[in-house]
Amino acid sequence: MRLRAEVKLKHPEAGELNAHTRDISEGGAFVFTENLLKPRVGDIIEVQVQGLPGEPAPIVPMRVVRIDRDGVGLEFLHNTDPS
Repeated sequence: MRLRAEVKLKHPEAGELNAHTRDISEGGAFVFTENLLKPRVGDIIEVQVQGLPGEPAPIVPMRVVRIDRDGVGLEFLHNTDPS
């Protein structure tokens, strides 16, 4: 579904960037980065939604699965640990 949400992206080598989502689904999200963040496919990026009321949103690790000139496609990393 189309959803514009302000997010902070953090990559260990590429640094931090404030950006916004284009869309989000059960499996992931597309984030407009306008070529300002230069990760590689497979890299893990920390994502945190900004501007929510109350306490800060959790930091969510996501994997880069697609890169184009507008931004990056990210997939949620699902915890498979049953504990």
